[in-house]
Amino acid sequence: MANLDVEEFIQQNRAVADEVETYRGYWESEKHWQPRREFILRNINDFEEPHIDQLLALSMVWANNVFMGCRYSTELLEKVKEMAEGIEVEDAPVFKTRDEIMKKEGR
Repeated sequence: MANLDVEEFIQQNRAVADEVETYRGYWESEKHWQPRREFILRNINDFEEPHIDQLLALSMVWANNVFMGCRYSTELLEKVKEMAEGIEVEDAPVFKTRDEIMKKEGR
């Protein structure tokens, strides 16, 4: 679902879109919320009650990886990256591992 598709989905499914807005954490900036919201909307049809919490958890895994550099198992990261395919994040930070930093310094 491209960004335009997400906006179209929101217009056609106002009740779902309004429900998704309730999932925003008070700490989430607009920059973090908009991509996570898109992640949820793109995947919400694959998760029915009572499994919506699983979708919310996966959306947080994806957002934490993208915005804070949190690391998770390879299998989990592959799953959320596949779920997020096509979501564009503006000014996403770039993170380096300790090994990458040490290698660069020649240690």
